[in-house]
Amino acid sequence: MALFDSLSEPRVAGVAEEAREIAARALTAEQDDTLFVPYAGDRTLDVFARARNPADPFELRDLFLGRVEHELGPASLRPELARAWRQSRHRRDVTADEVYHSRAAVRFVKELFNFYFRDDVYGALAGDHLLLSSGSVDEHEWGLPAALKDCLRFALDQDWYGYSDSRGRVPAREAIAAYENALMERDVYTEANVAVTLGGTFTVSNIADYVLTGAVRGTEPALCGIPNYPPLVEAVARRSATRMVPLPSTGGRVSLRPLIDALRPGTPLVLLQTAMNPTGAAVDEAELAQLIQAASPGTMILLDECHEWLGPERRRSAQRAAPNVIRISSLSKNWSAPGLKTGWIMADRAFVADYYEHASTMFGGPQSFFYTAVEVLARMERWMVTGLAVPGPAELAEFEPSYGLTLDRLSRAYTGYVRERRGRQESLTVLRDATCAGFAEAGTVTVPAYSINAAVSFPDWDDSYLAFRSLLDRTGVSTYPAILNFCFDGGAVRVTTARPWTDLREAGDRVRAALRPRQLQTTSAPS
Repeated sequence: MALFDSLSEPRVAGVAEEAREIAARALTAEQDDTLFVPYAGDRTLDVFARARNPADPFELRDLFLGRVEHELGPASLRPELARAWRQSRHRRDVTADEVYHSRAAVRFVKELFNFYFRDDVYGALAGDHLLLSSGSVDEHEWGLPAALKDCLRFALDQDWYGYSDSRGRVPAREAIAAYENALMERDVYTEANVAVTLGGTFTVSNIADYVLTGAVRGTEPALCGIPNYPPLVEAVARRSATRMVPLPSTGGRVSLRPLIDALRPGTPLVLLQTAMNPTGAAVDEAELAQLIQAASPGTMILLDECHEWLGPERRRSAQRAAPNVIRISSLSKNWSAPGLKTGWIMADRAFVADYYEHASTMFGGPQSFFYTAVEVLARMERWMVTGLAVPGPAELAEFEPSYGLTLDRLSRAYTGYVRERRGRQESLTVLRDATCAGFAEAGTVTVPAYSINAAVSFPDWDDSYLAFRSLLDRTGVSTYPAILNFCFDGGAVRVTTARPWTDLREAGDRVRAALRPRQLQTTSAPS
């Protein structure tokens, strides 16, 4: 059997004309002058002020949820939590800065994150709801490209699932390095800068463990820009004192100035998402370069790049390849494969060489079964970035003879891959724009520059978890409260737009119908 001996049919999901018409009305991220600021305000401070032990994240979680249950009134599910909130009292004054430095605050949000998924969305509140809360692409509509599925079948038939180098197989790492070079302003990488990993969340935790465990402890905390993903911040906070740094955004760009100002010579680590979750606002490349240049050589900068897709193409600064920068990528978002738990890091070659021992000890090595798919993905993505229309003998020669490839089979596989990837990009962009335009009739949308998520704030609520519960109760639409990304106060929720248009349209209709009687009467075009 040879690779692509039997090609699967590419899957290209279309988009309804109605969605295209509504998307045409949407603002671009650059046109959106809304200022989004994650902050700890009066409601958060009140929870910390009432806790008997403000260092106990579980008490903080239960107090927070108790207030939500109390304010839900007849829709409350947990009267014991509501009762505990009513019986609590103000015990101390607390500042926002104390919250941002609090170890308990990080764990509180992580435990609230756990409760949301385990006990609410897929627990007591589970039902026949419209789920706009997943944060992932609908795999049934836009799953793994057919060519990559063929790679997995080929690897299985070849029994390629044995032990491997703890950094990954060399051809896969070479392909990744070439692909990443194509995204940069100039070539900066070789395979020595690459390690294949087990997905984004695991990788941040593993790198934090490697960088921070056993390090000489100074007095300065690690810095985590917020918004951020709770498992990532918790991974850092378990190993170091941590300070959360709120990063405002507008016009699709997030300001890194607060993070730059917070740097100290002894800062051990900076964790930053290059495209924010939940807003989709992206870092400015020049300002990111300033952050990297301002950091001490001993400050390791972890760039979570997993949401930096579905937006304008741009060359990445060579500063991202600085010796103290570690870039983290995953197949979970851009390739619709969160369950594969596969990705890679780009880092200084000395770091990657030393990381070999840590990887060998902590998890042995990556999943060798996926190397062929990762290699093909990286090569075909690079060809697309560089504008290749049809592979030739030079492209065929990039693959080992053991694959048994012919130029005809490679060309047909690449044609299908390009068709799927471009169709997916176009469809998901239309759906995101149409969803933002529709929800803008019910609330304030922070228009994303990247990713499949958008933040929507509603005037009815100043608590995002209360907004989630109330919307679910009134409309059957499940959203994701922004407090789960450390947007402590405010009524913003995240909606994931990579869903079938019928679901998105129905969700928008329900939310508008439920909120319109509570707002000033306005006319709006139906969607």
